[in-house]
Amino acid sequence: MKKLFFPALFHKAEEGGFWISFPDFPECLTEGDDIEQAYEMAVDALGLCIEDRLNAKETLPEATAPDCVTIEDNSFLIVIEFDQLAYRKKHNTKTVKKTLTIPEWLNEEAISRNINFSQTLQEALLAKCQV
Repeated sequence: MKKLFFPALFHKAEEGGFWISFPDFPECLTEGDDIEQAYEMAVDALGLCIEDRLNAKETLPEATAPDCVTIEDNSFLIVIEFDQLAYRKKHNTKTVKKTLTIPEWLNEEAISRNINFSQTLQEALLAKCQV
């Protein structure tokens, strides 16, 4: 998993705050009352769009270069960083059951030491995946 970067246009809203659009994701719109909230909402909205496209087996668009984006009046461009791994850790807490095989002697030794098999496997996989 890697970090992705996509340009976002922050438009000043008449009623205050900002609304955000993404040139590479026309279906992706969000808003925020101030710049901090708008940025956080932009990250979340981008994450939803990216995950929806990946779940639908669609390819993601190449990010438009910031200098190729047309900026309208009362708007400015910010490049949004999206960390797929961090997003999935935060939003995907679904668990899956795995069946595995280990030597009997190792099973008995682990049980005698009250080792939690699920936790140990998760820790080993995180270390192996370097996350």
